[in-house]
Amino acid sequence: MLDASLKTQLQAYLERLTRPVHLVASLDEGDSSAQMLQLLQDIEALSPKVSLEVRRDDAQRKPSFAVTSPGQDISLAFAGLPMGHEFTSLVLALLQAGGHPSKAAAEVIEQVKSLDGEFAFETYFSLSCQNCPDVVQALNLMAVLNPKIRHVAIDGALFQQEVESRQVMSVPAVFLNGELFAYGRMGLEEIVARLDTGAAKREAEKIAKKPAFDVLVVGGGPAGAAAAIYAARKGIRTGVAAERFGGQVLDTMAIENFISVPHTEGPKLAAQLEQHVREYDVDVMNLQRATALVPAGDDGLVEIRLDNGASLKSKAVVLSTGARWRQMNVPGEDEYRNKGVAYCPHCDGPLFKGKRVAVIGGGNSGVEAAIDLAGIVSHVTLVEFDGALRADEVLQRKLRSLANVRVITSAQTTEVLGDGQKVTGLVYTDRVGHVSHRIELEGVFVQIGLLPNTEWLKGTVALSPRGEIIVDERGQTSVAGVFAAGDCTTVPYKQIVIAMGEGSKAALAAFDHLIRTSAPKADAVAEAA
Repeated sequence: MLDASLKTQLQAYLERLTRPVHLVASLDEGDSSAQMLQLLQDIEALSPKVSLEVRRDDAQRKPSFAVTSPGQDISLAFAGLPMGHEFTSLVLALLQAGGHPSKAAAEVIEQVKSLDGEFAFETYFSLSCQNCPDVVQALNLMAVLNPKIRHVAIDGALFQQEVESRQVMSVPAVFLNGELFAYGRMGLEEIVARLDTGAAKREAEKIAKKPAFDVLVVGGGPAGAAAAIYAARKGIRTGVAAERFGGQVLDTMAIENFISVPHTEGPKLAAQLEQHVREYDVDVMNLQRATALVPAGDDGLVEIRLDNGASLKSKAVVLSTGARWRQMNVPGEDEYRNKGVAYCPHCDGPLFKGKRVAVIGGGNSGVEAAIDLAGIVSHVTLVEFDGALRADEVLQRKLRSLANVRVITSAQTTEVLGDGQKVTGLVYTDRVGHVSHRIELEGVFVQIGLLPNTEWLKGTVALSPRGEIIVDERGQTSVAGVFAAGDCTTVPYKQIVIAMGEGSKAALAAFDHLIRTSAPKADAVAEAA
């Protein structure tokens, strides 16, 4: 099951086990069970601390396996083969069940241990989903730390009947005690905050006590990370307030144009960005959403108000709030989000195996999504507003070679249809003939570009008609002491490498601003002389 290279790497990791790990497999006679058995036997052979028990007559999902440790009350299981993006989740589960300490913050670990109640989590994932591992790994760790927390990670593509009955149409999908808990990417801190109802208030009180920063970065994507590093390297008090560190990069599958790095993946790059920032003396405040900016008054401090009621003040601010997927804003889109309307083909595509779907958008993202989905679903209809596709020609050639793809141009999507539970079709209008058409399908993947996260700045900072923050060549906004960088600004070409450069520039400009505004006035210098 595992090749020689992977076995060598895994064996090195398993040397870190400090206590025995016991694997309990629930199998039947199917091919998937045979593959799981081979995987678990490979793991068992790599360490004397790992043992395997096989059961074929229990009531567990098949194939599945539990990761336990003798003498420890751990309820952690995988239903399906945790390969692809989830292989790292498997390795971490083995290490943590085997006593290897987590890198999570000590404060968060104590929060998990102190959670009281009965928490039975089930997470549906897909092997191609880059958002799922964060959720799976967080809940696995929680199950290791707290005996009152149980978790099973389920491959939705393998347990299709279960997915259908629970109407799971987007991953990661998390159920708690049988009820839907959340869709989408969540980290350990976010999950704990949702369970620990007093956490937000305590965090707000802690933030309110912080002294003013020299430079405060709002946003934790590539631009924000670069700005924080460049500011911290100047030896000044630097803070980062981010809704989720990594930003849009977390939702990016493959990155092949980041200069000097031939290939990486978004979540991996996001983790490296955060690690690099934390190597400096930067106060990182995660899960913090900014709601208002107040320009500096007599005290010379810009104020950033947060959703939890707290405020942060700083002599200079760098806004790097990035962007999010643009919505169609048509009837039915909100109603059927996560019920057939999706925004990540890599994550949710496997849940539509054998079904009919549409992709909205003919740029690179839309055409790439249609190509990927064509290998999974029965049929793809690509709907583009303009009269021609806008994607690179090499992508268009690949798209045209696929037999199960139909391209419709000059088409405006006007409604998503459903039966109250899930998507059943969409309506579009031919922009040439002005005739409406209906397409019968089960999924709609929206890929129509990005929308800047700047609504909270309206009326305070000058924005373009597209909602982007207007900046000059130094990243300066219309408000003194406030700079901006990345996808939320008017700087063209929304690319990671450009965002990093702009973030660095904005931090340098902010530092220059601090030097100039802190310099003594000319008359004061003359008097001193």
